[in-house]
Amino acid sequence: MTDTPLASPAAPRWIDDPQHRDWLAAEARRQFAFFRASPRKDGGFHVLAHDGTPLPGAVQELHTTTRLVHSYALGHRAGVAGCEAIIDAGMAYLWSYHRDADHGGYLWALDGAAPCETRKLAYGHVFVLLAGASARLAGQPDADRLIDDATAVLDRHYWEDGVGLFADEWNRDWTPFSAYRGMNANMHGVEALLAAYEATGREVYLTRAGRILDFFLNRIAPAEGWRLPEHYTENWQIDRAYSGNPMFRPAGTTPGHSFELGRLMLQHWDLAGRPDNGAPATARRVVEQALADGWNAEKGGIFYTLQFGGAPAIRDRYWWPVTEAIGALSSLIKLGGTEDDEAWYRRLWQFADAHFIDHAQGGWFPEIDAEGQPTVTQFHGKPDIYHSVQAALLPLSPGVSRLAETLPRIG
Repeated sequence: MTDTPLASPAAPRWIDDPQHRDWLAAEARRQFAFFRASPRKDGGFHVLAHDGTPLPGAVQELHTTTRLVHSYALGHRAGVAGCEAIIDAGMAYLWSYHRDADHGGYLWALDGAAPCETRKLAYGHVFVLLAGASARLAGQPDADRLIDDATAVLDRHYWEDGVGLFADEWNRDWTPFSAYRGMNANMHGVEALLAAYEATGREVYLTRAGRILDFFLNRIAPAEGWRLPEHYTENWQIDRAYSGNPMFRPAGTTPGHSFELGRLMLQHWDLAGRPDNGAPATARRVVEQALADGWNAEKGGIFYTLQFGGAPAIRDRYWWPVTEAIGALSSLIKLGGTEDDEAWYRRLWQFADAHFIDHAQGGWFPEIDAEGQPTVTQFHGKPDIYHSVQAALLPLSPGVSRLAETLPRIG
């Protein structure tokens, strides 16, 4: 644990405390410094080991490329020096390698220049839109063509206008792969659509984000005890028997996603002019339920997945649900907050500081064992900056939307 306190002990709200804000800025700078070793000489990005050296292998996944672009675009907006090189490298790799010149759309994974996973995933494509939107806000010259191309692909192949949701996956040539429908791609779709609205002002992005939020938070969540099932049939009925990839498609519910969607609902509500539609109360119910169910009361941290009734399922503790809970709590606090919000915000940062933040090397350890020590089971190395750097940056912004435009300079 760091020797520097996270904030003044008597600070009424940590997000207002100068000492805490300085600590957040320093933590963000350390993360940007650590991941500067990511670019490969032949294009694309390395996955970094715990010590910051490149792991062997040349497989490049779409979400890694796009998230680095997004994260360093935020760094650029916050005045961190040297972010442009990673933004430019990621944008070039997206257009020249991930983009499928034969069939359109974007390939999920490449080994060097060769495709090694050719499914076309909505999850990956919405991150392309997020990268383009963030790059536009950072002034990157190729951002508009990426936004327009990603939007066209999402319109043509994924958006189901009747239900107002994204379908999930196709083969490379756009023949059907499965009838699976999922929340995760739609949640990140909301994130990307809101970023695209902030970058372009196009109303369609805001409208579509609102439709997705309405389905999951106004229809599904109240009927499910304010929890959010992950998996659905082709007709958008909850598929309670589904269990897929244990990381990307685990069974049951995932409290980390409740934190993300709750925060995104507040962002949408703010961008829509703060209508009197109950969105803040709904977001709060979802976030509070995820904290009540997901927090490991004995050892701290957040269980990865839950059964439909809220009991722990996968008890592993990863870094990203903690970061997303921090982001959600910071948004609730900015809107007035409660004493419990403040207590949770502090508890989450104290746990992250003690168990996830690598104070020696930089970055965050992605998983911890039963004793709270870094371990390697699901993740090798430090897989990305995206979740953890946003945890440091979101509380620094004065509002709950337009993060890239309102960040203070921390460089």
